Amino acid sequence: MSFRALASASRPFLLNSLKTTLKPRQPKIVSNMLYRNYTSAAAPSGLGQPDMTKGPLYRYDTALPKLPVPALAETCARYLKSVRPLLNDKEFAETTAAVQEFQKPGGVGEELQKRLLAKANDPKTVNWLEDWWNDLAYFGYRDPVVIYVSYFYAYKDDSLRKKPTQRAAAIIQAAMDFRRQVVDESLLPEMVKKSPLDSSTYKYMFNACRYPAKPSDFELAFDPSKNNHVAVVRHNQFFVFDLIKDGKMLSTADIEAQLDAIVKAAGDRKDPAIGALTSDNRDIWTEARKTLINAGSQNEELLRKIESSVFLLCLDDSSPVTRDEVSRACWHGDGRNRFFDKALQFIVFENGKAGFMGEHSTMDGTPTCRLNDYVCTALAQNKIDHGAATVSSNLETPQKLSFAFNTAVHKAIETSENNFEDLIGKHGLYVQKYEGYGKGLIKKFKCSPDAYVQMIIQLAYFKMHGVSRPTYESAQVRKFQHGRTETCRTVSTESVAWVKAMEDPNVSAAEKTALFKKALDSHVSYMANAVEGRGVDRHLLGLRLSLKPHESKPEVFTQEILSRSSHWNLSTSQLSGEYFDGYGWGEVVPDGYGIAYMVNENNLSFNVAALNVMRPDHMYHFLKESATEMKQLFEQTLLEAPKSKL
Repeated sequence: MSFRALASASRPFLLNSLKTTLKPRQPKIVSNMLYRNYTSAAAPSGLGQPDMTKGPLYRYDTALPKLPVPALAETCARYLKSVRPLLNDKEFAETTAAVQEFQKPGGVGEELQKRLLAKANDPKTVNWLEDWWNDLAYFGYRDPVVIYVSYFYAYKDDSLRKKPTQRAAAIIQAAMDFRRQVVDESLLPEMVKKSPLDSSTYKYMFNACRYPAKPSDFELAFDPSKNNHVAVVRHNQFFVFDLIKDGKMLSTADIEAQLDAIVKAAGDRKDPAIGALTSDNRDIWTEARKTLINAGSQNEELLRKIESSVFLLCLDDSSPVTRDEVSRACWHGDGRNRFFDKALQFIVFENGKAGFMGEHSTMDGTPTCRLNDYVCTALAQNKIDHGAATVSSNLETPQKLSFAFNTAVHKAIETSENNFEDLIGKHGLYVQKYEGYGKGLIKKFKCSPDAYVQMIIQLAYFKMHGVSRPTYESAQVRKFQHGRTETCRTVSTESVAWVKAMEDPNVSAAEKTALFKKALDSHVSYMANAVEGRGVDRHLLGLRLSLKPHESKPEVFTQEILSRSSHWNLSTSQLSGEYFDGYGWGEVVPDGYGIAYMVNENNLSFNVAALNVMRPDHMYHFLKESATEMKQLFEQTLLEAPKSKL
């Protein structure tokens, strides 16, 4: 899954201001830290054969195929098909003419395709998209990461661990068990249809942090053998303590004792919120970080303690109760008791509820979903070794990171706090936990569960707005080296015909069902191509960025329809976990919605986030209404009659 639906035309200011083609950077080891920006590492030899010198996790990475460059004619045809339902006849004729001009023999399209193929086939290139994508979609993106980039998981309650430090200690223990398997590479790679997926981003899971910089941020991953401390924030105060002592992991009881000591030390006083600085625009945070470092001789070293930590644990003093409250608290919290640049933030609330927040720039949702599912499942099934039940007598006192502040830092924090409150105050989040049915019944309808839920979303949007608009669904391409995501364009001529029919009382149930099956087939077909790297959006981005600075853009890249067709009014994706009570992210355009969904056996869950002016509460309503109407229809038309007993 990619929780951020960022295609090229969604960020026109980035592409239009690009003066030169970005030069790929090699990853560097800097003081035992792995540096990553928009990297393009040298490809190892022996592609197609696993590297048996590596552990199972990374053994297959160099054996995977490279991300393909689709045929020009194929992408052009698929692009025209994808925009047809968004255009009137005149607009479509103009778009068709521009595409035909672009792909004509000897034309600019063929030249750009040759350049892109040359880049892709360069032995030094692992993934032709990687250097561009990481910068344009993430590191070069300047809006705040909270809301717009980061994502969250909300956990179900743990009936055995009501006390917050008790639950937090167990989460740390389970997460460290997962980390051990990542560090020693014994973790098996994720598999799809018995084929391994790329694991390269696991290197940026633990001991990793994003850094603000102009014009583009970067990521540092610190040496896990030298950094075994966890960072904890309570009342905006940061503490650290080592999780491994004398080569042995602390027991869960010891971790809980350390967390209790932190809660006691933090008391009721709240420090100036350094974490709020990380919630701001990236350029503002870049300057504020310099201000903070200059305010005290130890401040940079103290920041490094947070940045190099295994992960950050946020011990919040709030007690969210409802799904909406818990989800919002995990999504952004109060904006202060966080450090939004950390790759991993586990969050535990005063009432024992818990969740997770992930920074998205280096790693998509599927690896962290695996981590969080492991943590929750292993604890629920009692598969974690918690060590001795008694607390050790020789625990070292957790270290408080005592930052120095001056007037300039206080002013910067105040500015960021105000910016955060203004941003959050404009947003709404609603969790639709639909109990009417789930994957079990959808499969009885003989439908793809994912495609079926995509159609629920399409119908809900049409009911609310009276029109179908561009929809992004994340398609995973990790079957390729350093693969991340491709766009599945959900809206099709078939889906538009179906949602219109559903709202027309004069259309018969049989015809509505027939149109639905066509819409479903269209979506499944597009997704099948997208996961093979044969979507539209990433290829068009690569062609566009293959232009040289002095060359004019062909009409296909300047037409308004290119931007319109990738202006994602709906940004959607699916992940599921038995012990998750929700997950989500924000909208990617001001007039859009971020809709994360889970398809469980007997229920469906939708997390709807948007600006309040877009009435996400109404979208919440229409999702339920659409799911119910579809169930009522398809129980009549798609369920096989039960066989009579002889």
